This record gives sequence, structure tokens and C-alpha cells, in this order.
Amino acid sequence: MSKKMTFKVVANRTDAHGSTVACKDALLIADTDLQGRVDAFNPAELLMSALAACIIKGIERVTPILKFDLQQIEVTITGVRQDAPPKMESIYYTIKVTTTESDHRLDLLHDNVKKFGTVFNTIAPGTDLTGILIRA
Repeated sequence: MSKKMTFKVVANRTDAHGSTVACKDALLIADTDLQGRVDAFNPAELLMSALAACIIKGIERVTPILKFDLQQIEVTITGVRQDAPPKMESIYYTIKVTTTESDHRLDLLHDNVKKFGTVFNTIAPGTDLTGILIRA
């Protein structure tokens, strides 16, 4: 029997230029302005941010289990949005890891990211999701 977790966020329209999204004790401003705004994440950027956080959290979760030597992680994500129908057509990621581990161990770490990431596995079936994990 698999374990299930429930998550909850609450979003409120502030005005025609933005909204707030709350979760636990955190609050962020979301770009819901039709003209866009530079001081907030738009929905596509929030999705890509969730993916980046998922990748980093997955690495943090598995490194103690694998006894993986890790100093730093940087995730860069690029997404392409199509207009009709509107969706993220493709998402490409680069994971840069500062480590002394072997290439084989880097491959193992990347396999774990792809296999056990909640957001990763939610996005993958409907989007061309590809990427690499490299030594920084």
C-alpha cells in the first residue's frame, strides 16, 4: 500500500496585476498580469521552479542513502511554450553537481532524480522533458 500525502496552496487575486499564493507560512507574489511583470514568477516559471526544487530535493533525499559526496547543486531549466493549444511543449534541464564522485555515480544520481521525483514524474508524461546531469 502506497503512502499518500496531501498538499494545499491558496491563491488570491490581488488586483489586475498580480495574485498571492500561500502555503504553510510562506507567501509569494504570482505574475497574473496579462502584460506580464518582471518582479514575480508567471505560471510557467512557477512550474519550472517546482521542477527545479523537486530535482534538488530529490538529490538531497538520496545523497545520504548513496553516501554521495556533494558540495553544490545548480539546476537551470528552459521551457518552450506553444500557443495552440497552450502548454509547455518542452522543458530542458541541466543539473550541475560539484562533487568528487565518479561518472557512474553521477549517472546513478541522475537515474534517481528521474525515477523518484514527484513533480518530475507529473510533468514527464505530457511534456518533452529532457536534460543532463554534469559535474560542475
